[in-house]
Amino acid sequence: MSAATDNAPHIPVLIRPLIAAVSPVSGVWLDGTFGAGGYTRELLAAGADKVIGVDRDPLAFEMAASWVGQYGDRIALQEGTFSRLDEYASDLDGVVLDLGVSSMQLDLAERGFSFMRDGPLDMRMSQDGPSAADLVNTADEAEIADIIFLYGEERASRRIARAIVAARPITTTLQLAKVVEGCLPRAKPNQSHPATRTFQALRIAVNNEYGELAAGLMAAERALKPGGQLAVVTFHSVEDRMVKRFLQARSGNVANANRYAPETEQVTPAFRIEKRKAIGPDDQELAENPRSRSAKLRVAIRTDAPAEEIDPAVLGMPMKKKKGGR
Repeated sequence: MSAATDNAPHIPVLIRPLIAAVSPVSGVWLDGTFGAGGYTRELLAAGADKVIGVDRDPLAFEMAASWVGQYGDRIALQEGTFSRLDEYASDLDGVVLDLGVSSMQLDLAERGFSFMRDGPLDMRMSQDGPSAADLVNTADEAEIADIIFLYGEERASRRIARAIVAARPITTTLQLAKVVEGCLPRAKPNQSHPATRTFQALRIAVNNEYGELAAGLMAAERALKPGGQLAVVTFHSVEDRMVKRFLQARSGNVANANRYAPETEQVTPAFRIEKRKAIGPDDQELAENPRSRSAKLRVAIRTDAPAEEIDPAVLGMPMKKKKGGR
């Protein structure tokens, strides 16, 4: 996620601590969420020989066309999802994933991500497939409630889902925001907008963000060389929990839940974690970029152990109930 200010249109979140944590930077890196190119340019400035920029949004590469040429073959662009990053490169010295929606998407009303700007209810990062409007106008009330509760951690999910179904068809962002506002108390000063959690939940569902994250972490494990570094910036608790649990599981740092239970089979650690605690923004960054307030950075170093698959349930990934299930 990038932040927008008047003086610097795209400031990568937590870029200073990220570069400090992975230094010295060298070799080939993959930026799995290229966006406005902020992380890619900072990695190149810090010493990377080459950065492969991956993004599922075609707009990212349209916007980069005006400046990317100055780096010659030090930048390679790849349209696609970071869940498939090991198909694009191998033996990488580093992988950076900056999760969430970028300011270039939030700031364009026609992309339908923001409840602050009226536009079509879209939210598709790749600009193809079913949109948020398709979801809210065709899914049944129970499915909408599950999405809002699981992905947005919204306690009023059932009330909001009922109101959405009653108000259909819903085609614009402000129309949806008004429906959600009608279900919740008015926000107090310094509180987030009442529609924040619902919009987050729909965006995550439309783009399969949690599934992409689980697959992307495993893809990074396959693509990194021994000594290669994985740096992930998250923006809310579920993402951070998934990254934390993945790194714990793959670094051999998972404690038995029950001391009387048989010991689980120990796996050879695929990552080494030097800082157990996530890194957050400092006071300077909070002042420069309010969007960084919830950001957390986790970094791990790849070992020479074979890559393995991991059950997404182990990561605490929210799972929707299957239709017909209890």
